[in-house]
Amino acid sequence: MTGEIVNLRRARKAKARAEDEAQAARNRLAFGRTKAEKKLSQARDSLALRRHEGHKLTSGALDAPERE
Repeated sequence: MTGEIVNLRRARKAKARAEDEAQAARNRLAFGRTKAEKKLSQARDSLALRRHEGHKLTSGALDAPERE
């Protein structure tokens, strides 16, 4: 009924390596884009913002008197 003998130093280092690899994977997702991908994303965001701004009502249209 004896358990398996575990070297705590090795287990601790293995856990640290697994945590480091998980952090690296998260960083690759967050920061691992090429310059072209970043530029394309920025261009799409800029276009979407310009289109959104272009559909805003002007202040003159809101201040026009109502006809009865």
